[in-house]
Amino acid sequence: MESAVLDPHHWDRQYREGPAVWDTGRPATELSRVVRHYRISPCRAVELGCGSGASAIWLARRGFQVTGYDLSRDALHRANRDARAAGLQVDFRLASFLDANPAPPFAFFLDCGCYHAVRLADRAAYFSALGRLLAPSATGLVLTGNADEPEAPDGPPVLKESDLRAEWEREFDLIRVHPFRWDARPGARRFLGWSCLVQRRSKG
Repeated sequence: MESAVLDPHHWDRQYREGPAVWDTGRPATELSRVVRHYRISPCRAVELGCGSGASAIWLARRGFQVTGYDLSRDALHRANRDARAAGLQVDFRLASFLDANPAPPFAFFLDCGCYHAVRLADRAAYFSALGRLLAPSATGLVLTGNADEPEAPDGPPVLKESDLRAEWEREFDLIRVHPFRWDARPGARRFLGWSCLVQRRSKG
């Protein structure tokens, strides 16, 4: 798994053989809850590992200027198709966000299951990329696996809350960390996760 997470062919295979377990075809329920509850205003936003684009399109529909990065050509083909069908502009990029250096940077980021995979291969590169991607005081929603339930073969990689905090609190304030259940296709298991609303600390 550690090496596969950075391999585009690995992710294309998941979508071709799918449906991928995480690909419900709908925007993340937790994203809509957090954006509404915390009144996150439309801004320049990025989704890390946007997949087939449902959450990025949901943000664009609400006035966010969205860029989505993903390694899977198959997933982004669907994402672009669905954005066009909705009459929305989303900047979907077939590239690794680990190499991105945008200007201007983003004020909001979304990570629905990317962090818990990428950290297995290169945790330092993940946080280094965030340093380049994000504006000072940027906020973000990170959805990740939760070790309060045993890791399942078909579920997300899991973390203890203490490990989660230790990794993020070096450069971010954790506004709220709480358990939630991942969305799933009808009849499928809804795995336990962590919902983390974070804010980058301003260097100034």
